[in-house]
This record gives sequence, C-alpha cells and structure tokens, in this order.
Amino acid sequence: MQRQPVLVYDGDCAFCTSCVRFAERRLRPRCTATPWQFADLAALGVTQQRAEQEVLWVTPTGEVHGGAQAVAKLLLRSRGGWPVVGALLTLPPLRRPAHGAYRLIARNRHRLPGGTAACAMPSSRSSR
Repeated sequence: MQRQPVLVYDGDCAFCTSCVRFAERRLRPRCTATPWQFADLAALGVTQQRAEQEVLWVTPTGEVHGGAQAVAKLLLRSRGGWPVVGALLTLPPLRRPAHGAYRLIARNRHRLPGGTAACAMPSSRSSR
C-alpha cells in the first residue's frame, strides 16, 4: 500500500506538466506526482481511459478523485493558505462551478500557455 496520496497527470501534456511542476515548487503538496504514462495504473485502481481524461488523486486507501476534486485534494495537502482554497472547492456550492472550470481548462489545455498540440484531449486528437 502506498504511504501518501498520488497525483496522476498527463505527462505528454506540457501544460499539465508545467502545472504540476509549479505546484511542486510553490505549493509543495505532500503527495507523489507521477505521469500516468509511467504509473502502475492497475495498482492505483484507475484505468488508462480515465487517466487520459482528467488529473487523478489516489489516496493511500485507494479512493480516487478526479478533475476539480483532485485539484482540491492537492490544495488540501499543500503548504500555506492553499488548504483553505482546497476546502472551499469541496463545498457543494463551489463543486459544480469548479467542475465546469476544470472541464473548460481541460478541453482547451492545448491552447493555454505552455500547451502544444500534444496536450489536446484524446477526443480532440481523433478529430484532427
């Protein structure tokens, strides 16, 4: 069993990788960040399809949180005032807008700073 949470992200996406590196430097979350391409997804209890679609937070007990809630969990395990922001994102009034914002960013990550064509979501890749 893993000792700390694992953040699983798309290592082929420059935008995602830049965000994770920023979080590691500035937020210093207590977790292990690993690209899904190098993770033992079966041992983490997640599918490749899900890992391709959203960032994942896997707890030591095997709970899996995806998308905005994975980001909230990362913030909850960060230093400084970030846990307050993470806690707010888990509250019912903010969960839905956080989910919408996450989906908007995920669908457009190839257009964001640091993003490349390789960052496009799998469904976008097949439509090219």
